[in-house]
Amino acid sequence: MSRFPNYFADANAGFRDARYVLFGVPYDKTSSLRYGAKKAPFEIRQVSWSFESFHLHTKTDLTMIPIHDYGNLDVEEKKPEEMVKTVQGFVQKIVINDKFPVAIGGEHSFTSGVIHAVTERYNDVGVLFLDAHLDFRDTYENELFNHACVLKRVVDVVDVENIVALGTRSAEKKEYEEAEQEKLLFIDAFTVNSRGINNAIKKCKEKLDGKRVYISLDVDVIDPAYAPGVSTPEPFGITPFAVLECIKAFASQTVGLDVVEVCPPYDKGETALLAAKIIRFSIDEFWRNNP
Repeated sequence: MSRFPNYFADANAGFRDARYVLFGVPYDKTSSLRYGAKKAPFEIRQVSWSFESFHLHTKTDLTMIPIHDYGNLDVEEKKPEEMVKTVQGFVQKIVINDKFPVAIGGEHSFTSGVIHAVTERYNDVGVLFLDAHLDFRDTYENELFNHACVLKRVVDVVDVENIVALGTRSAEKKEYEEAEQEKLLFIDAFTVNSRGINNAIKKCKEKLDGKRVYISLDVDVIDPAYAPGVSTPEPFGITPFAVLECIKAFASQTVGLDVVEVCPPYDKGETALLAAKIIRFSIDEFWRNNP
């Protein structure tokens, strides 16, 4: 039962007047370790009401930002490819109206659909892919649109030269070798933690200079000490502050965001809370840097 309204806090604008359009993708059919990510859009919306509208650090009042929460897409029972196409079709309607999509997952598999729609609107898109896993398999469990293949599907629509993966710390040997062969730039979490996030961001900026940037955030990129309730946790991750630094660095270039893989059945609320706060922080940064 809901304690709060089932829309994201401070999302008070109608679609027509909104600059930012949030929508949920309640989907976890290809999850391979923990199921339950389909429940995350609801939980993230609920905990978003626990925050003050005023952002003390930036002095932004989020009630003054035109945010619309569309609700969830009807994808829960669809096959993976059909789900991705549904997401793509919906995002086309957002970006054709010069609005900014913010997708709340759900598992990571839908991201290629959002990016495909964004690339139809803009012809110079780069991708910042924040994830513990490389997700560069061509197929997994006989499925092209599995969550473990999402970055490979992104490469189908965005040139690998325009993609950076950051925070990576898990991959099969074959997908690692293929990523190396295709010259995918990925900065592993060990490098981030030893050399600092600013060094990593500098490399990302060099790669994505002059691009419109789509940010895909799998919450498992963050260390499980901060975000235990995810679908596929992986130790030795980056910190929430490192994620915020990435968002700040690309705020003026960003044209879309997704936040995925929170898994409420394995969460006591802290991971959903972190995801909701990151979304609020991100919208604040995007608004102040590129209203």
